Amino acid sequence: MAALLLATQSWAAQVVGTVANLSGPLVAKKADGTAKVLAVKSSVEQGDILVAEKDTYARIKFIDDSEITLRPNTQLKIENFSFEADKPEKDSAAFDLVKGGLRAVTGTLGKRNKEKWGMNTPTATIGIRGTTFIAEYVAPDDAAVAAYGMASMAAMTPSGYTDVRSDMPAAVPLQVLPLRVAQVPGQPGGGGLAPGLYVQVIDGLINLSNRGGSLNFSAGQFGYTATLVQPPVVLPNNPGIKFSPPPTFNVNTGSQGGAGSSSGGSAVDCEVR
Repeated sequence: MAALLLATQSWAAQVVGTVANLSGPLVAKKADGTAKVLAVKSSVEQGDILVAEKDTYARIKFIDDSEITLRPNTQLKIENFSFEADKPEKDSAAFDLVKGGLRAVTGTLGKRNKEKWGMNTPTATIGIRGTTFIAEYVAPDDAAVAAYGMASMAAMTPSGYTDVRSDMPAAVPLQVLPLRVAQVPGQPGGGGLAPGLYVQVIDGLINLSNRGGSLNFSAGQFGYTATLVQPPVVLPNNPGIKFSPPPTFNVNTGSQGGAGSSSGGSAVDCEVR
């Protein structure tokens, strides 16, 4: 029993990366229920829930030379991260984006075992194909839910929000409703975005999948899915995703020990307004 307990504690405390850049408070909620305030060069462990406070951008460098930069008001859980340079068969990376947004840059693990990297969100799972992408999840607070309902009605009627009768045909097919809703301006929460998951692919390819379907997005594309049962859709332009880390975040802080990764990966900078 003592040996099992020791092994469990060792697994939970496995270091998987470090804080490379930080612009404000960052807290790690630990698997044992404790919390720790992190600083630059602090270790990040498997099982941590990282909480970026208001005005905080935080860049995390993982042991395979991948990185994730959190935007303000974001919570990300590191469910699992297993990487050994000479044991690709043991690769595994799983994250949960609870709320907020981030930028992810693929490292060695994601390049050699793409199918073993995944990020869950409340509305879809993000899979990668060797990439750099931005994701933002807007939680459905009461005001946003009400606005979503109004926008849905507007999208389904021929001319805005009018009386909807059961015998009135929809103005647009149901499958494009999420696209219309995502483009309705002035929604509460998330800086004007309707509730749901938004993605932007900067390089490579990602896949969004949920109960409604699956769709690939390539470099330069924006995507959206409103709920777990509505299929992902391609948006024609940026719906309002904002990601503006400090300029110092593009400074290469050096390798974390991954093998075969690109030296330019950590120098990727991005400003989306």
